[in-house]
Amino acid sequence: MYKIFFKLVFKRMDPEQAHHLAFRWIRLAARVPVLRTFVAAALAPRYEELRTEAFGLRMHGPFGLAAGFDKNAVAVDGMSMLGFDHVEIGTVTGEPQPGNPKKRLFRLVKDRALINRMGFNNEGSLAVAARLASREPVFRTVVGVNIGKTKVVPEAEAVGDYVKSAERLAPYADYLVVNVSSPNTPGLRNLQATEALRPLLSAVREAADRTVTSRRVPLLVKIAPDLADEDVDAVADLAVELGLDGIIATNTTIAREGLGLKSEPSLVKETGGLSGAPLKSRSLEVLRRLYARVGDRITLVGVGGIENAEDAWQRILAGATLVQGYSGFIYEGPFWGRAIHKGLAARLSTSPYATLADAVGADARKTA
Repeated sequence: MYKIFFKLVFKRMDPEQAHHLAFRWIRLAARVPVLRTFVAAALAPRYEELRTEAFGLRMHGPFGLAAGFDKNAVAVDGMSMLGFDHVEIGTVTGEPQPGNPKKRLFRLVKDRALINRMGFNNEGSLAVAARLASREPVFRTVVGVNIGKTKVVPEAEAVGDYVKSAERLAPYADYLVVNVSSPNTPGLRNLQATEALRPLLSAVREAADRTVTSRRVPLLVKIAPDLADEDVDAVADLAVELGLDGIIATNTTIAREGLGLKSEPSLVKETGGLSGAPLKSRSLEVLRRLYARVGDRITLVGVGGIENAEDAWQRILAGATLVQGYSGFIYEGPFWGRAIHKGLAARLSTSPYATLADAVGADARKTA
């Protein structure tokens, strides 16, 4: 039914307009107690065997919503209602910004992919912090907060901009993510170089610890799939050195060649980050490289090209404790989370592993 609806309605709409329409429906459904309970029962069944612990946080399962869908923390309960075990909001910047000019979101339907150059459009850290502070949770959902650089802030002043966001948002975050990997903010990816990344991560860590004294807020970094292998290794080593809690692999890619693009040649030329199925191979490759470097010393989060339970299972075997999706949700619809959980439970039951945690990194251990 969703695929028919997608072809008849969403496919004919501007992708950003379709996103806002669907988002509005999700938020409205989550506000009606009877409807919310019915939808959650249908779309978010809980599997005891999938319960997951990552960086000290307990979750119903390993599958979460990647940053970029709920930029301003307006539908955390709505997304939990649809079966996401954790919801990563953002990217949130120090100051509010409108993002890049429209049109800035494109569907490559036959490739099951998206190209976006949204440009971190969001209400800013002060407004998002106020919304999180006033939130009355309906579901027990882990909320990650993804922070990035305000576009108008010079690269030399980026650390102060991230610190501002961390100070405002850390009190309401179950975990924080430093995003230095979006291709849509000029100069942002330069911050992935270890000489720039070390002081940035150290400053954000200090800001979170200074602001939140009652607990330690886990800190992660999100990297791009376009990093050279030696740079992936350098970030992994830095994460271990600084005692980071996790690495998210990966963000969108600026690459186009060799990714299996089948159609929409005019859209392929659009600038921005490519996400969805074409990203699958490289994201998995980066994840495997990270796990080989850090093992179980750091929690890894696999994202990029996850379409189904088999994709999620492969990320877990490759070393991911958590997996995330976004583009797959656009093409699969509201039953996506349910299908992922059902498929993971089935694969675990027929595997040689007693728990999901036992499966994490199993492929690497086989070849060790």
